[in-house]
Amino acid sequence: MKPIRTFNVTPALPPLLEPLRRIAYNLHWDWDYEAIDLFRRLDRDLWETSKHNPVLMLGTISQARLREVAEDDGFLAQMERVERQLDDYLRQPSWFRKRRSPKSPTPNGKTPAGIAPETGLTDCYAYFSAEFGLTSCLPIYSGGLGVLAGDHLKSASDLGLPLVGVGLLYQEGYFAQYLNADGWQQERYPINDFYNMPLHLERHPDGSEIRIEVDYPGRKVYARIWRVQVGTVPLYLLDTNIEPNNQYDQDITDELYGGDIDLRIHQEIMLGIGGVRMLRALGLNPTVYHMNEGHSAFLALERIRLMIEEAGLTYEEAAQVALASQVFTTHTPVPAGIDLFPSDKIIYYLGHYAEKFGLAREQFLSLGRENPGDLAAPFSMAILALKMASFVNGVSKLHGAVSRSMFATLWSALPLAEVPITSITNGVHARSCVAKSTQDLYDRYLGPAWNMAPASDPLWERVSSIPDEEFWRNHERCRSELVLFVRERLQQSLRDRGGSLIELSQTQDVLDPKVLTIGFARRFATYKRATLFMRDVERIKRIMLGLGDRFKSNHPVQFIIAGKAHPKDNPGKELIREIVHFTRDPDIRHHIVFIPNYDIHVSRMMVAGCDIWLNTPRRPREASGTSGMKAAMNGLPNLSVLDGWWDEADYVRTGWAIGHGEDYDDPEEQDEVEANDLYDLLEEEIVPLFYDRDENDIPHGWIAKMKDAIRLNLPMFNTARMVAEYAERAYFPASDRARAMISNDYAPAKDLARWHHHLFEHWYDMKIDRVDVSSDGNVQVEQEILVTAYIRLGKLTPDDIQVELYQGAIDEHGEIANGQPVVMEYVGADSDNPAMSVYQRAIAYRNSGFQGLSLRILPKHENLSSPYQPGLVLWA
Repeated sequence: MKPIRTFNVTPALPPLLEPLRRIAYNLHWDWDYEAIDLFRRLDRDLWETSKHNPVLMLGTISQARLREVAEDDGFLAQMERVERQLDDYLRQPSWFRKRRSPKSPTPNGKTPAGIAPETGLTDCYAYFSAEFGLTSCLPIYSGGLGVLAGDHLKSASDLGLPLVGVGLLYQEGYFAQYLNADGWQQERYPINDFYNMPLHLERHPDGSEIRIEVDYPGRKVYARIWRVQVGTVPLYLLDTNIEPNNQYDQDITDELYGGDIDLRIHQEIMLGIGGVRMLRALGLNPTVYHMNEGHSAFLALERIRLMIEEAGLTYEEAAQVALASQVFTTHTPVPAGIDLFPSDKIIYYLGHYAEKFGLAREQFLSLGRENPGDLAAPFSMAILALKMASFVNGVSKLHGAVSRSMFATLWSALPLAEVPITSITNGVHARSCVAKSTQDLYDRYLGPAWNMAPASDPLWERVSSIPDEEFWRNHERCRSELVLFVRERLQQSLRDRGGSLIELSQTQDVLDPKVLTIGFARRFATYKRATLFMRDVERIKRIMLGLGDRFKSNHPVQFIIAGKAHPKDNPGKELIREIVHFTRDPDIRHHIVFIPNYDIHVSRMMVAGCDIWLNTPRRPREASGTSGMKAAMNGLPNLSVLDGWWDEADYVRTGWAIGHGEDYDDPEEQDEVEANDLYDLLEEEIVPLFYDRDENDIPHGWIAKMKDAIRLNLPMFNTARMVAEYAERAYFPASDRARAMISNDYAPAKDLARWHHHLFEHWYDMKIDRVDVSSDGNVQVEQEILVTAYIRLGKLTPDDIQVELYQGAIDEHGEIANGQPVVMEYVGADSDNPAMSVYQRAIAYRNSGFQGLSLRILPKHENLSSPYQPGLVLWA
């Protein structure tokens, strides 16, 4: 029965308890354990059944209980303390204000941020992502990408950055996982009740909903806007599940990563194009647009359209402004992970942009093609983002190198090392993933600022001052809590699927809170090799039972495993089933469990309570990986293949490396070698070190490795460091470029566009006539060599180009390896031939051996974000 009217019913709180509403609607509570304790104290059972959702709690708790706590002086005192802590946090002096500009306000709520220099420009950074993992009661994330995005917002708030998040609000979110009797993953799609979640519906002053509209073929699709307040940072989410949209369009924001390719392009149009329109509707005018993966890359098209229509710019001029102020982070280490759309779909859905830009069909499609001449190639969202960003990064040093190889053909004239894709290694938000009791320990011995302290801060030396016994007892308590949690979770999942009484009784004694516990939890993609530890079933069983080939005594090992496979990934589901069947082996069923429905809450329990964090991806396919960082922050050593972040960590002092970073042609050989290495490490190093105890049962050697994991990894793999790096390397320069490009009625952008056109028209008319070297082929180390180049510039001028020498050792292929560029100086026109420009530079070689020298010309312009941006290089 359809209602004739609807009402949004909000909790009725006694006046004294009104601060609870304010606390519940700011996600700062998610990383403030005092606030979590406050809500748990309000009603412990309801806190658990509401999936740790304080808004739902306040809407369902009995009025009698509210009246009771309104007269509880202890509760009121704790509530006032939590509210005061929130106020102090929101008003604290920020890292951003010290680094950037005292005039730049944080965009809290609807605070507008303009981009007009003459009005005292304030920065505003818009962070676009298809998913955000902030807390378990907001299930609009699938895994690492979303949690990384959520942690990015949290640390942006900690640092006081004027950042806003942009995403989609999914009615069903990602799926909830359960297992059938055979261990096969099944999916449920619970409906998110937005009115009982920490969400604000954005409204006009008259109370009406703020809505935007986005053009799709033959119709307009409307979306309303919800806000999640993450400390000082607002996250704005678009929701199409409204009238007057038809049913298909209402379902655009139904499921994360669901549906077919048509629904996917609908979602990405809404995220990118709708996201830009949403920010304008809210009065926000960002100076930087950050694309977290390529899902939102269509935002560049919308920004260009707006500048053409509203500022009267040409396509070339508008594209320069857009590119200068856009940032792209790629998370994908393999081409198969990139969103690709057939050309006809791009033209069908977005062809009107080509018309507005004045581009022919193939010119427009070339924006998303690696090779513009390949007319059969699909349209790549990653390529569009790469071509439309002035700063591009991978998410670990190794991933940066992999990305440069993946996309090298976009800059085919450059040596691989100079492909303009850098890296900013991922991190995790420390206060969100470190257990409460462990945070208390750090607060006592390191001071309250440990979560933001850089690696250079002397406080990290205080880790060694934490008494071993206190440190170990705290960790044992975390492990015991994890074991109890796992037993309860298994019992609940069995009850949900109608498990037998025998099955339920068997969960009572699964796992031992005193045994070495190995955790493995991540997305079940085949390249992550979740079953590698089971390659030799008999050997791993002996290890688990404490009967390993090299053991001297009975030292058992147990595993806790969790993770989801994509609903359409049957090979990933098969891995889960293999593990579940293995857990039912009567010999080891007490030593291994699979926890269904992995989420943020399960993750936090596991990274706090396990002893080792296991990761076995097929190198180099793990872009970064962040669960191991969370484990390290809790003091867990990592046991991992040298891939992603672990490849750049101190894996000797803070854990163990599986293999030595080798690359294999034969996957079977790789699995065999690395599985055996895993078994050997367990038997020879890990298990003996864990069980080597003193008379008080304290494993001092193991604790030393745990403390190193904290001291060396916590400050380095922290989003406090990561977001500060994004700010200083990407956001600040991009904001400055945005200011420069739009000043004086976009005069610099117009000049740069004209220069671009002139450059491309005459670049290939240039000729390197000759290069004179003052010495023959035999020189000594540090001997000065004068190099003189004679270049015919044609219609270009010395202001248009940069001439560089490129020197380095010659490798086995006759190429200059790891060459270093040195800028040459323009000394004037040749006296004998005024059409010839002369450049000179003295160089020397610091190393002996077979060395080489070349010369190249790159574009140069004061408003060019990078000399590599035009993709033009002329080599001698």
